Amino acid sequence: MNSETAAYKRLVIVSNRLPFVLEKCGDGWTAIPGSGGLVTALAPVLRNRGGIWIGWPGISESADISELVEKASKDAGFSMTPVMLNKDEVLNYYVGFSNEVIWPLFHDFQSYCNFDPRYWEIYQKINSRFASVIAENASPEDFIWVHDYHHICVATELRKLNVSSRLGFFLHIPFPPLDLFVKLPWRYELLRAMLDYDLIGFQTLRDRRNFTQCLGAFVKNIRTKGTGRLLSVEFEGRTRLVGAFPVSIDYREFSQMARTREVADRGWFIHEDIPDRKIVLGVDRLDYTKGIIYRLKAFARLLEKHPEIHRMITLVQVVVPSRRNIPIYENLKVEIERLVGEINGRFTKSGWVPIHYIFRSLSRTELLAYYRSSEIAIVTPLKDGMNLVAKEYCASSIEQTGALILSEFAGSAHQLQTGAFIVNPYHIDEVADAIYTAFKMNQEELKVRMKKMQKSITRQDIYWWVDSFLNAAISGKLKDFPFLEELSHDTEPKSE
Repeated sequence: MNSETAAYKRLVIVSNRLPFVLEKCGDGWTAIPGSGGLVTALAPVLRNRGGIWIGWPGISESADISELVEKASKDAGFSMTPVMLNKDEVLNYYVGFSNEVIWPLFHDFQSYCNFDPRYWEIYQKINSRFASVIAENASPEDFIWVHDYHHICVATELRKLNVSSRLGFFLHIPFPPLDLFVKLPWRYELLRAMLDYDLIGFQTLRDRRNFTQCLGAFVKNIRTKGTGRLLSVEFEGRTRLVGAFPVSIDYREFSQMARTREVADRGWFIHEDIPDRKIVLGVDRLDYTKGIIYRLKAFARLLEKHPEIHRMITLVQVVVPSRRNIPIYENLKVEIERLVGEINGRFTKSGWVPIHYIFRSLSRTELLAYYRSSEIAIVTPLKDGMNLVAKEYCASSIEQTGALILSEFAGSAHQLQTGAFIVNPYHIDEVADAIYTAFKMNQEELKVRMKKMQKSITRQDIYWWVDSFLNAAISGKLKDFPFLEELSHDTEPKSE
């Protein structure tokens, strides 16, 4: 390490959930590795570096999970520390403020918001509890990196506890424009809380611009200076940094796993089940922001406009269960299944069902097999902070002939625009036409497009993302938090 970074001992990651899922097993629990975007992004960079991950274990009942946490920590290669929540706290902090206030508002769905004052009260309480656990487990020499909209107020609570560690915050979802943010009853309180971090990171320059415009509108005596990717914000005698850091994936890991015999064998079975057809793949968590309804309508429009490709194309739509205790999500599931049934009822012919619908989580091997087996991936969220599915698909395209149809409202659209088919997900005919164009495109042109996207993702992979954030936060890089001494250094991933 250089002199500026020598004081930093460990990375402390803070997120809503620990990187595993607890499932009931008889009278006890079993831990299954998590598969969400945050876990995919951060687990590889924390592994075997002696860091700490602090989060909620995902259960709201009293249980001794210490042995499970210890085993999960050993398997993951880093320490995990749980923050326990009861059912009422989950209802108000997680289901309530996080997912009925912040999530819909920041994704342009303000009509779905429920501005219950109790949600805000419990949200602050839980942020305070997270801060207490962080203070108990972190030292002044650690760099504390807080993630996402569940913990906007954690820095404020840490400062109340006289924690002097350097604090970074990264928002994985979009930050809304001023005309949306103004509708939040606690708009000033959230902005002021974010200013207690030393570095505030966003996915895109647009998100950062929205944030600084909101600061200018609601926070007095604030000065923003600088150009480029990193700005400085001066307020109350202290300077903090604000930047755009597009999150990514471990490109090398995905590419190497996609080449394994296990993935190839699973892909062979997929082609056996769907023979002699081009596969259009959608993989989404159950959420109204993902645009699944519009996508299904676009696929139906494709079949209406081009009957000549019937029997030659199949949409595989994977929906991963999520937040089903929130009524709007359960209603969305019902509507998706109704629409899939309607489309299949209209277009199914002997030996051909146009849509294969899967409602469950996929193992990593199965997911990669679908990536490799699909000629077209369709990623059309109505609003998304980044969307890593698009990047995972590109990394898994071994033959480099896959086509990516991507929403202009996904954060990844800016990075992948040179190779992807960029569409407005609300424009059903435009999406249908993009699928048809990708279906008819020759392999040489598809390779040119895919190589451009792969080059971009390789250059700006997950390690580039971490290094960019750490360099802005502490003038450091991931290598400044080296592997533990007993591990071989030749296994350390390389940064671009």
